[in-house]
Amino acid sequence: MQYNYKYRLNPTEALTETLLHHVDTCRQLYNHVLYKLNEADDIPARYEVQGRLPDLKSWWDDLGNVHSKVLQMVVKRVYDNLSTLKAQKENGRAVGMLNWKPPREYRSLTYNQSGFKLKNTSGRPVLWLSKIGEIPIHLHRDIPENATIKQVTVKQEPTGEWYATFGIDVDEATPEKPEKPEQVVGIDVGILKYAHDTDGYAIESPDFSEERERLERAQRDLSRKEHGSANWEKQRQVVAERHADLKRKRRDFLHKLSNYYATEYDLVAVEDLDAKGLVELPGNSRNRAGAAWGTFLRMLEYKCEREGTHFVAVDPKDTTKECASCGVKTDKPLWVREHSCPSCGFEADRDANAAWNILSRGLEKVGVVHSESTPVETALPVDTSVSAKRVVETGSPTLKERTASAVSE
Repeated sequence: MQYNYKYRLNPTEALTETLLHHVDTCRQLYNHVLYKLNEADDIPARYEVQGRLPDLKSWWDDLGNVHSKVLQMVVKRVYDNLSTLKAQKENGRAVGMLNWKPPREYRSLTYNQSGFKLKNTSGRPVLWLSKIGEIPIHLHRDIPENATIKQVTVKQEPTGEWYATFGIDVDEATPEKPEKPEQVVGIDVGILKYAHDTDGYAIESPDFSEERERLERAQRDLSRKEHGSANWEKQRQVVAERHADLKRKRRDFLHKLSNYYATEYDLVAVEDLDAKGLVELPGNSRNRAGAAWGTFLRMLEYKCEREGTHFVAVDPKDTTKECASCGVKTDKPLWVREHSCPSCGFEADRDANAAWNILSRGLEKVGVVHSESTPVETALPVDTSVSAKRVVETGSPTLKERTASAVSE
């Protein structure tokens, strides 16, 4: 399996200057390749462009100071961006052309396959990079012994801090997913409650109001500085640090929540959300962006794969309108937080009802077959008289009773 491990670097002033020079050389090469491709009648293959790099070094002296694999990855970066642009165009998005990269938008370089080595010099770990040198690194967690480091990406964050991200390949088999999952859960994500699951847990959205206020104050102070002055640059770094603080705390919450669901259950059903499209909708876009649903679902997906847990993304259409007991659809505005079915009389929290529908669709999508002795039989709060396509639960508490005793985290 492939993972990314991120570590903090502590380069000296001399190494920082060298790193910045290498990054800027890569940026200029990126712009040069993009210019040549825009001028060409037919776009050549990537490997053909990479093959021209040795000739390019004959008149561009700075390229000779950068490792060859790093230069090849710059060309790959151009072609990857072109492929992304093409895919967006095919999906109906209005796209233009790739722009040249200014210094503030190009902050990283990548060593692939060779040109790097993790060493332990005089009892302290260092990252050796070809044509740069040894950079002290803070290994806050060990890389697995059965892992192979495939590539290293070195990046300077807007705060000025340097990080190295190791792309590693762990030599271990992916755990097999159970044919008959016993511990199953459906999750409905939202804003008032970040997640509401079918076990009756309503997880509160993290309160980052204090961090946002600190960020807004820093941004107001930045707007009062003369752009490009020394005071402006100092305050810009403060703003970047506030952004980084908010991002770290949000990702910490998402990592812990996704890890809980991936490790505690055999099957996790979620909505297949278009997170980017939801953020672009008018009204309340700030809260939708801050919820980071797309990041949460990506984290949950790869962690379920790592743990051998079924990850099922289902169609989100009408999960809120549809009754989890009888399947009848009922329109309800956003401010109505309770589900009350006019057909069967089933009542539940709005989000909890959606979570049961998500789990029901997830089980159907996976094609799980249940027997009377299977614990999964109690997955859905339905009556014995309702649709046969749903799992029957007799003699168990209703969903309303479950959610009444929900534990908020």
